[in-house]
Amino acid sequence: MAHLKDKVSSAIIAVGDIERARKFYSETLGLELEEDGMGGVLVYKTGSTRLLVYPSDFAGTNKANAVVFDCGGDIEGIVESLRGKGVTFEHYPDMGLDFENGIHSSGDFKMVWFKDPDGNILHLNSA
Repeated sequence: MAHLKDKVSSAIIAVGDIERARKFYSETLGLELEEDGMGGVLVYKTGSTRLLVYPSDFAGTNKANAVVFDCGGDIEGIVESLRGKGVTFEHYPDMGLDFENGIHSSGDFKMVWFKDPDGNILHLNSA
């Protein structure tokens, strides 16, 4: 019997302008474009998973995290690289976490949020 738990999954993000998204995800985030598919779907390789970026009239309407990247000890360097490419980071003061240089922290655990050009929330953590 087949089980869903044994199947590969992918994150998927809706965008309003696929060419603007291509520039952001390819150049700003530096993700590797694996496939430029039918209907404007872009497939990026991210570690051992895939990130699908597709055009939709509902782009940016999700007010929660769209995708999370586990960055481990590289999180600070990744944040600095993204800052150098013009990415601005969200600050959520109501979370009650320490905040410095775009990074929320609780002890050794670090978390970062930023938005793509459509307002989709992307999350980095040091897990």
